Amino acid sequence: MSDPLVHPASRQIIVREDWLRQTQEPILEPALPIVDPHHHLWAKDHGDYLLPDLLEDTASGHDVRGTIFVQCGEMYRASGPDDEKSLGETEFVTGAAAMSASGRYGPTRACAGIIGMVDLTLGDRVAPLLEAHTAVAGGRFCGIRNRTAWHASPEVTSNLVTPPPGPLEHPAFADGAKRLAAFGLPLDVWAYHTQLPHVIALARAVPELTVVVDHVGGPLGIGPFAGKQAEVFSEWKRRMQELAALPNVVVKVGGLTMYVSGFDFHHRPKPPGSEELAKTWRPYVETCIEAFGPSRCMFESNFPVDKGMCSYPVLWNALKRLAAGAGADEKTALFSGTAMRVYKLDRLPASLAIDLSSP
Repeated sequence: MSDPLVHPASRQIIVREDWLRQTQEPILEPALPIVDPHHHLWAKDHGDYLLPDLLEDTASGHDVRGTIFVQCGEMYRASGPDDEKSLGETEFVTGAAAMSASGRYGPTRACAGIIGMVDLTLGDRVAPLLEAHTAVAGGRFCGIRNRTAWHASPEVTSNLVTPPPGPLEHPAFADGAKRLAAFGLPLDVWAYHTQLPHVIALARAVPELTVVVDHVGGPLGIGPFAGKQAEVFSEWKRRMQELAALPNVVVKVGGLTMYVSGFDFHHRPKPPGSEELAKTWRPYVETCIEAFGPSRCMFESNFPVDKGMCSYPVLWNALKRLAAGAGADEKTALFSGTAMRVYKLDRLPASLAIDLSSP
């Protein structure tokens, strides 16, 4: 049965600002600096999320010093070689980043890092494309992500465009990943828990590449996995521990209120508060932090995708509750340090830098 609150094409939960406003909370640890390492910008049928929308969220109480944009297939060039069309997305986001860096829109440095799209199945041919994106981004290009999340069930999808089933298994993908590593750039991988063996194989095949596993490794809770949370959790945890044994793998901790997760907060009369979210997310978050350690974990918002179930201030409150027992250095890693190091934002020139010093 279709869910009336899920957009039929994007398979994303429809954002309802009036519904989100029903849950208001005081901001926890408002002086804790945050670098949000995973968000999107887009103009879509299911709702725009552009720079003003992002900055409205980042200015909602938490001390968000900077953000990283992650590819989502937006504003591709309308003409030219297919392999170069994704340069349009990098151009689009670079413009938003420049607007933010002017300081006219507040202190947050939005899109200080840009993760774009270069098809790694092109193998050796990725090098000139990486050079082009790097040039276009003006120093902000900090990684790439391909469309890789896939499952055979037509009920399981989270991409606007469904990729072919095997990009991670493509013979040339590892070759492209090696070229990416030579540029010193990490690879973000959005894969469901059923695909984690392929992620493990890739990380082993290219040990010089930093692999960033998005959204805690994608435990599924819809389609054939609906009602099987315990079974899925057991398999997911085992695979994540295997990934954690590989020193070149890092994990983004978040993305747990996407439609594919199987939670149904969006059907409640009111949105969840941070205490309930923290309780729900705790097994996944604690598993990741225990396996990888704070220095290989980074908290993320995944907005606006996760905005269908919770607001930006409530999401970060929940993550702060989950990190309440951590030491100061561990909190710094989780909320900003790991992202700054992995994406090399700590090496940005002064004109583009994220200021993490005390206010």
